[in-house]
Amino acid sequence: MSQLTVLVFTDDAEFAHMVVARWQTERTVPSFLISSESCWEKDKDAHFDIAIVGPLASDDPVEALKLIDSQTRPALYVANRAPQALSVRAAHPRVLVLNDYEGWVNAVVLLAGEALRRVDATLRAKKAEQNVSAAQRHAMLGRYMLDMRHSLNNALTSILGNSELLLLEPGKVSADVREQIETIHSMSMRLHEIIQRFTSLEAEMQFAERQSHREMPSTMHSFVSGD
Repeated sequence: MSQLTVLVFTDDAEFAHMVVARWQTERTVPSFLISSESCWEKDKDAHFDIAIVGPLASDDPVEALKLIDSQTRPALYVANRAPQALSVRAAHPRVLVLNDYEGWVNAVVLLAGEALRRVDATLRAKKAEQNVSAAQRHAMLGRYMLDMRHSLNNALTSILGNSELLLLEPGKVSADVREQIETIHSMSMRLHEIIQRFTSLEAEMQFAERQSHREMPSTMHSFVSGD
């Protein structure tokens, strides 16, 4: 799992210390952002992937959680009183509420860690979709270029032929024009080489595809027979 960020939102320094210290014992440790109600104005634009909310100075978690809940990130709230837990569940159904019982820090780290793994999996899936989309665009462009190479070859053949005819009759053009024709001829040759590389690449890809199809039956046979 790539390193993600956990926001610990509390006015109780001991709460934040316990969460961070407990998480340090895990194999995968995220980065932490420690903030509070009084500091949130300067931290509100900071990125985080999940929020853990503890005791607050205002003693009004419903209002405080509006700040976190608006970020549409997963959030856990550790309630030390039953009325607070009920009010948070009613006002913020997306927030997971845990009671402040013995061993709560282990439960918080366990649940938050699982939420982070899901966040990481979602990010990886999204990146994979973007990579597939980019590969499809590149493949479409490649197919288009291969389909158009005949037309390009015909156009280049005409350009090369006419420029070579003009170069064979130096007396018909001035030195400046001849230099321009030589440039056109040289650039046309370079384009022709590039197109030939595309043709060669297509042949190599077709050969590799035929080879993979030939090897597939023997591989399947080995798999079925257990060799």
